[in-house]
Amino acid sequence: MRVESELSGVEADVSDRDDVNLRIPGPTPLPPSVRRAGSRQMINHRGPEYAILQGEVLENLRHFFQTEHEVVLFTASGTGGLEAAIVNTLSPGDRVLAVSIGAFGERFARIAAAYGADVTRLEVPWGRALGPDALRAALHVELPYAAVLLTANETSTGVLQDVPALMDVISDAGPPPLVLVDAISALGAADLPMDALGIDVLVTGSQKVWMAPPGITMLGLSPRAWEAYARARMPRFYFDLGKQRDAQKKGQDCFTPAVGTIFALQEGLRMLRAEGLPAVIARHQRLAASAQLGLEALGFTLFAEPDHRSPTVTAALPPAGVDASALVRTARTSERLVLGGGQERLAGKIIRLGHMGWVEEGDITEALASIRRCLDAATGSAGSAGA
Repeated sequence: MRVESELSGVEADVSDRDDVNLRIPGPTPLPPSVRRAGSRQMINHRGPEYAILQGEVLENLRHFFQTEHEVVLFTASGTGGLEAAIVNTLSPGDRVLAVSIGAFGERFARIAAAYGADVTRLEVPWGRALGPDALRAALHVELPYAAVLLTANETSTGVLQDVPALMDVISDAGPPPLVLVDAISALGAADLPMDALGIDVLVTGSQKVWMAPPGITMLGLSPRAWEAYARARMPRFYFDLGKQRDAQKKGQDCFTPAVGTIFALQEGLRMLRAEGLPAVIARHQRLAASAQLGLEALGFTLFAEPDHRSPTVTAALPPAGVDASALVRTARTSERLVLGGGQERLAGKIIRLGHMGWVEEGDITEALASIRRCLDAATGSAGSAGA
């Protein structure tokens, strides 16, 4: 946990987060040592110091990806990682099954379509996860798919997919398609052993569970993904995984990396490695349960179906008569609590409470108390539900 592993000997007061309770689903708050690491003096990104830095980061990432295969870094957002996954494994005209359970699943599909893939969307009502039977039926087609696009954790709806169950279905398809998984907000907080599950490309981003600033996307690739890379014909230049892999073997980057963000990521990974992956996963599950129970006690209705609620963000419909957008604004201005609002078709309808990365029970308790005060102010009540 952060107090024991990070703040030993450091005064843990509100100035450590500038008196703001940042509870959006990324970027997530930064521990003090991560902020210090990110402010280090620059080094030569072609020199031996950078090679040591990059080597440690890659080794720790392989641990969290649970893979023996290569992990590739790019200076980019998570969306850049999704684009890299597409253009390095597919060719124009390839048939792709895109599972869309929310705004980010739809984004993954749009990237594939933008590069000329023949995209079939398997759409699931927002707030629900894809069931294995529905996936099995979708894969039962005359012309096989080259790839399946999955979103492990949909932050727009607070839904966690059962990726292991879906991978079992895909592995039974003949021949099995490539599986590209957006795990940007899931990896580290949900158990996604890449090699054991047979995932071909697994994508995450520095600003989520990893407690680092935005700016680095990380992709794990299976041997099948590298075989696909050799035949893929979508255009690529910056996001060329093979060139970046070759540069990393020399302890470098193809271009100029975000060195400060990699310094910060190095420290975040060290903290998480010290905590241990099982403990990190258990902490996120515990905090998610606290957030969900607390919101329900305040009269909210959780948006995600019970068996598929996210360990990193909770989406909830406010009590009757309470405007979600107004609640988000009031929380920010009167409580210095920064919540996420709804996206696209959920704009103005839900709030989203993030609980990933550098977070502990007190942060969630404080957020729930702030939300209760905002509800009291909105309803003119001194004793709303859960008080």
